Amino acid sequence: MTPISIAIVGFGKIARDQHVPALHANTAFTLDAVASRNASLESVAHFRDIQTLLDERPDIQAVSLCAPPQVRYRQARAALAEGKHVMLEKPPGATLSEVEDLRAQAERAGVTLFATWHSRYAAGVAQAREWLSARRVTSVNVQWKEDVRRWHPGQEWIWEAGGLGVFDPGINALSIITAILPEPFFLTQGELEVPSNRQGPIAATLAFRDAYDADIRAELDWRQAGPQTWDIHIETDAGPLSLTQGGSRLTIGDEVLLEGGDAEYPGLYARFAELIGKGESDVDVAPLRHVADAFLLGKRVEVEAFRE
Repeated sequence: MTPISIAIVGFGKIARDQHVPALHANTAFTLDAVASRNASLESVAHFRDIQTLLDERPDIQAVSLCAPPQVRYRQARAALAEGKHVMLEKPPGATLSEVEDLRAQAERAGVTLFATWHSRYAAGVAQAREWLSARRVTSVNVQWKEDVRRWHPGQEWIWEAGGLGVFDPGINALSIITAILPEPFFLTQGELEVPSNRQGPIAATLAFRDAYDADIRAELDWRQAGPQTWDIHIETDAGPLSLTQGGSRLTIGDEVLLEGGDAEYPGLYARFAELIGKGESDVDVAPLRHVADAFLLGKRVEVEAFRE
């Protein structure tokens, strides 16, 4: 099969660290262009913006959008209008309405739209989902805490409206539990800690319930010093299950069943190639909907100013 010609739009840290290696390792794609105002990749065609890319390289078949969510809608719409397959970094958009419109645009254009959640492709997630499918969940405790200075240095957009603040990493945890829990769940209350000089929260505490009244709680924090914490602990009628290290380590009871490596972005591009081959789209907005619910229902508490 002839490889799919793909371009990356928005060439920041996540594109360099994750997307480029994953694409180079996947024979279904050839990375033929980058569109970015501030960065380029050696030996790959460079364009300042997506419209120039689309105008000058009509041979490009797919684009992977890695720009901040506040600008992603117009980029995606432009690519879909030119008949390109589109992959969206998480979160897929600044609003749910944007993503729904992109879904409709892709369907009309007859191309693939893939709203990605990379944490769902962590090594332990699929096996955790299978095990939980036959169990009754009684409680869930999510601890998702990291140092924003380490992972998002100087990224002011992430603190502004549409940037999500601590939900930028926290949505990864939500993407996992929406994938593995056997029942849908709903926010009952929340508290968002917002620095006095920012729009986005630096921490959040959320409480959810499912139809069977399971107690589901999440603590998200961007002020974690030292070791970073990306853990999900689940109690069931058949004993405990834990997904730790971002979902790469699976423990059931006292037994470590799996401790995998970095499978997330290779998994995303394998899925994107599969969707293109089948002529299908994959646009699940459940994690983003929970974030929207948190902003709707969560109590805002002002905390001390955040400065780099």
